[in-house]
Amino acid sequence: MPPSPAARLLPPLLRLLRRRREFEHPDRMLEGVRERLLRPVPYGPPGRLGPVEVEVDDHHPTGWPVYRVLPRDRTPERAAVYVHGGAWVNQIHPLHWRLVARLAARSGAAITVPVYPLAPRGTAATVVPPVADLLTALADRYGAGRVTAMGDSAGGQIALSAALFLRDRGAPPLHRTVLISPAVDLTLANPEIDLVEPRDPWLARPGTRAAIELWRGELPLTDPLVSPLFGDLAGSGPLTVFSGTRDITSPDTRLLVERARAAGVPVDHHEEEGLVHVHALLPVPEGRRAQRVMAEVLAG
Repeated sequence: MPPSPAARLLPPLLRLLRRRREFEHPDRMLEGVRERLLRPVPYGPPGRLGPVEVEVDDHHPTGWPVYRVLPRDRTPERAAVYVHGGAWVNQIHPLHWRLVARLAARSGAAITVPVYPLAPRGTAATVVPPVADLLTALADRYGAGRVTAMGDSAGGQIALSAALFLRDRGAPPLHRTVLISPAVDLTLANPEIDLVEPRDPWLARPGTRAAIELWRGELPLTDPLVSPLFGDLAGSGPLTVFSGTRDITSPDTRLLVERARAAGVPVDHHEEEGLVHVHALLPVPEGRRAQRVMAEVLAG
């Protein structure tokens, strides 16, 4: 299906806004990292989120700010952890908060949002296990079959790595892991990326590699805490995956889907022709369609 008229406007808009600048140039990416270390970006939820209540929980042993987004006047029977994207170096964005609010309101699920430390202060080794602990705490309360791991872009990597980490600890599978344009192979070595990168109006490999180097810390790029595509996917629980073909993460997303299915993992893959990175967060028909699917997944 061709992209909607609204979605066709996204590539020229992203170019006009120069969203690709940091991703095209490692020096600009690292300059941005230094700037955000000196002047941290606010991370709290916007004042208006829609028909939901937000409760702050600062007592988790991660030591991070951890928010819960709860549906109004409903007692949640299901829960999720949503891990935000941003190339591991950018703070949670109002678009993330609004997505979480809509999902909580539509599904009735309680959604936990960890504001994890960004690279270089946070790394795969120090962030993924505590995210897995958040999922474990919810599984203890609601049952693993009622808990979903979610994430977009870099947050999709963290969410999937956390699900694999839980599987390796012997935990029962989660209800589902939902991935929005996930980064699953941080080697960025897939030759098919060469075909997509010129058409991607947002992401590029040079600056992304600079962010990855900060995020991986002392771990090799092929460690599943860094690149979940290199992990054993069997027994990790069902996947729902959203991707667009004008996105350099899409070739590795296809590989993830193929390998997961080959490992016996149920996968629901929604690939949109001509759509950009994390389009499921954006105010276009394809994004709204993806959000309806996500709400159905959360509702069980």
